[in-house]
Amino acid sequence: MDRFVAEKEIARAQLSSVKSQLRGMKEKSSAQAKTIEELEARLVSELAKAKSKAEKAKAEAEAIVAVYQADAEAAQVQAREAAETAQTRAHWIAELAKCQSRRETLEEIHARGFDLTDEIIKVKEHKADGRALASSDDNDDDGSKSGTENGEYLDREEASPEEN
Repeated sequence: MDRFVAEKEIARAQLSSVKSQLRGMKEKSSAQAKTIEELEARLVSELAKAKSKAEKAKAEAEAIVAVYQADAEAAQVQAREAAETAQTRAHWIAELAKCQSRRETLEEIHARGFDLTDEIIKVKEHKADGRALASSDDNDDDGSKSGTENGEYLDREEASPEEN
């Protein structure tokens, strides 16, 4: 019996030792579970912060891209307008150069003593007369000659420039 009592005492001591170890393990596991929960909470918080920063960065990048696109489109419009303005300017510069050249030529002719105003008026009159005769010839059935066919206008044109 003593032996059973001694074994019983040993078993109780072992049971008590296992219970204390079990309590220690439970405390340790609850501490670890608490640490894990804290780490998970921190991880969730950091993840939310990272997502927020990423969304802000994305929004800023999109805003910058929109600004650059608007600037690029405005630059294209300005380039087109500048090209059109340059083309218009070049056209009018060429027109100005033509007019100045004509003016210089007329001034030079006038300076030499030629006055072509009367000649121009006469040529215009001859053209009008020629048109009138040509239209009357078309209406006439007798086949008469027009002024240019009988040499009437050739005599006036063959006159020397000094007479004019």
